[in-house]
Amino acid sequence: MSDTYVECLVQTKPSALKKLLKILLIVLTVFFAIIMFVIPLAFIPAVVLGVGAYFANMFSDIEYEYLYLDKEIVIDKVMAKSKRKRVATYSLDRIEVLAPIKSYHLDNFGKRENAKVKDYSIGEELQPDRRFVMYYEGGEKILLSPSEEMIKVMRNVAPRKVFKD
Repeated sequence: MSDTYVECLVQTKPSALKKLLKILLIVLTVFFAIIMFVIPLAFIPAVVLGVGAYFANMFSDIEYEYLYLDKEIVIDKVMAKSKRKRVATYSLDRIEVLAPIKSYHLDNFGKRENAKVKDYSIGEELQPDRRFVMYYEGGEKILLSPSEEMIKVMRNVAPRKVFKD
């Protein structure tokens, strides 16, 4: 049996609020660290703000890694290029449809109001929009930004479920 392996790494775009919070926490940490030499009690807010800046950096720099191996898609979340967490595993057999976000193939599925939306894509609409929507068994709507190679491999395995338009 031949196993096909495809890997794709997607960098998400952080929101302006996350960027602003990260910069604000760093500036306040430096400010309290300087004041710490004059007022020793400034050590406490400097440490608290430093920890907050660390976590703000972790959650503002997020990448998603898609792995396709033997009819299974594994999605990992990579935070600040240092911490990895597995967020989901999807079987290609249980996918209802996978198509570009503005595809006519999704017209029948768009009427599902109770579908849980999970966004593992780049987080913004580019021109042309390369995001895909995957409806998964059980009422999940998953947004992805896979590479052309990954779409090609999945289309070879499930040609009636995966569309490129």
